[in-house]
Amino acid sequence: MSREDTAALGAALYGLATRAARRLPRDMSLTSAATLATLDRTGPRRITDLAAVEGITQPAMTTLVRVMEEAGLVERRGDRSDKRVTLVCLTEAGASYVRQRRQAGVHAFERLLGELTGDEVEALVAALPALKHLAELESQDREGPKR
Repeated sequence: MSREDTAALGAALYGLATRAARRLPRDMSLTSAATLATLDRTGPRRITDLAAVEGITQPAMTTLVRVMEEAGLVERRGDRSDKRVTLVCLTEAGASYVRQRRQAGVHAFERLLGELTGDEVEALVAALPALKHLAELESQDREGPKR
């Protein structure tokens, strides 16, 4: 693949991702929603880990967790392996929110896919393994190891 092809593909994927983010419900900040999604994918995490993953300061994440805790979306629990550590965990309401938000995104793409030609849909289906692998690589790079 040429440098131009790579750049064009990167631009297309970036554009699609940013447009998709704009279509999601605006009932909470993107950082809050991303934090909930991270907890859903990786399980309970320390506030310092969440701050690093989401690219914000530890005090900002502490405030964010407090707000989400008051909303009933997360809770803090002690770590059984280290009593000095507190972990942030999704509540059932938080997990439900993540599922609903994810489903809304899936439905938005399903509607768009309905406007493509059969050949375009087949090309995307053929690319599905590569797209899934790309998502895994991005997730690993962004989130680091599970705790």
